[in-house]
Amino acid sequence: MSETIAEYIVGALGGKLSAELIAFIVSLLPILELRGGLIAAKLMEIGFLKAFVICYVGNMLPIPFILLFIRKIFALLKKIPKVENLINKLEARSIRKADKVKKYRLWGLFFFVAIPLPGTGAWTGALAADLLDIRISHSLPVIAAGVLVAGLIISALSYGLFGLLGF
Repeated sequence: MSETIAEYIVGALGGKLSAELIAFIVSLLPILELRGGLIAAKLMEIGFLKAFVICYVGNMLPIPFILLFIRKIFALLKKIPKVENLINKLEARSIRKADKVKKYRLWGLFFFVAIPLPGTGAWTGALAADLLDIRISHSLPVIAAGVLVAGLIISALSYGLFGLLGF
């Protein structure tokens, strides 16, 4: 699914924005995050190291804001009748995902973010950390490390092991 969405965005924005900016934008988006950004970068033939840095920064940029402000944003959004149900569903989904994290706290958060499966990643990890009241000083470095590992796994798949080693 991430690959299809990334391909669509590359097709829609290609020629209008630089390849690097497209990869950055894709990495900012929930669901796609660094994984989608790396796929987009590979499609646009951005070199591995440049792509990795761009996508990592793009994925991590919104995370401190999510950790700091998501509860306030959700509280405001819940005041909008048609949006309230969506926010409640998102919170319920995140709480279900957070159960996987709850047992092992920081290690659970790390593996939740690091293992690139659908429905996992920095955005959901940040929301889970906030719902579990994990302090930002603890959750942010763990999420950053998880994104790094997820990025290496996706890079190995997208760029190939030899591409990562510069061959």
